[in-house]
Amino acid sequence: MKQLFASVLTSALVLSASSAFAAEPPAELLKAAQAEGTVNSVGMPDDWANWKDTWNDLSTKYGLKHSDTDMSSAQEIAKFLAEKDNASADIGDVGAAFGPVAVQKGVTQPYKPTTWDQVPDWAKDKDGMWALAYTGTIAFIIDKSQVKDAPHSWADLLKGKYKVTIGDVSTAAQAANGVLAATYAMGGNEQNLKPGLEYFGKLAKAGRLSLTNPVIASLEKGEVQVGVVWDFNGLNYRDKIDKTRFDVVIPSDGSITSGYTTIINKFGKHPNAAKLAREYIFSDAGQINLARGYARPIRADHITLPDDVKAKLLPSSEYKNAHPIADPAAWDKSAKTLPRLWQENVMINMQQ
Repeated sequence: MKQLFASVLTSALVLSASSAFAAEPPAELLKAAQAEGTVNSVGMPDDWANWKDTWNDLSTKYGLKHSDTDMSSAQEIAKFLAEKDNASADIGDVGAAFGPVAVQKGVTQPYKPTTWDQVPDWAKDKDGMWALAYTGTIAFIIDKSQVKDAPHSWADLLKGKYKVTIGDVSTAAQAANGVLAATYAMGGNEQNLKPGLEYFGKLAKAGRLSLTNPVIASLEKGEVQVGVVWDFNGLNYRDKIDKTRFDVVIPSDGSITSGYTTIINKFGKHPNAAKLAREYIFSDAGQINLARGYARPIRADHITLPDDVKAKLLPSSEYKNAHPIADPAAWDKSAKTLPRLWQENVMINMQQ
């Protein structure tokens, strides 16, 4: 996330809190999208990343009708592939690892929004098949009512006396990425998870590792002292429960940044409306809408967030040692072995 390239915004970009539109979309695209009149999405429900405001804007400003069916990343790609020319969906939102999968399956079509140059190279497909619109970075959520020596790094975490909650590494992407983040901080990488596994093995041996799911219900009940979560989840949970009770920090000695990308259905009935949706998502207005939903916009360094939105997010300085996954192919391979390695190196220590 900190690899965003510096650039000078043109005077056409509107940066004030009161008007969040960047510039009007290309006239030909707008005309074609309005002729189609509808955009149907999958995996982009109102209550995730504040998609509600984006769909409302596309309706009120450009007259597009919209519907969404919520589903997982894998389900979205399977749907595009199964329906093909009988497509009921035009656009979906999938985890970063699924963008290349969708391209490999042949279900995407390209579109580069006008703000394309402000999206870092690591976060986009060179042909415009996918691009991360917002990111998630592994963070700690700390219950200050239970933890007085709040950790700011993985090293701090290891020295504490509180329990650390990560969730189910075998099924939750958040938990698996938590292991990878610790691995980075301890000197490992996607091909060598040993440092991270040894780290959590030490927590387990000390009786400090909790496998409770760090979700809002368990946090509210006080069942989580320090949780390992995506930053957007932690910030959302903090504000929904009690923002004075919880702190959310990015570990200063290393973390992992991933994110979510739209994919435009190659077979969609409303391709121009889908392209207009992507154009809007990458505009100032669309990026600010995502930030209102606690998702860190990919163009965060190129837009001015309204004060109330900025207050929802962590300052950029927190992310100085957060890095995108350097070798996605290696991580995909390692992630498949992680459940077994977790059992052999971590869970075994919880049984002693």
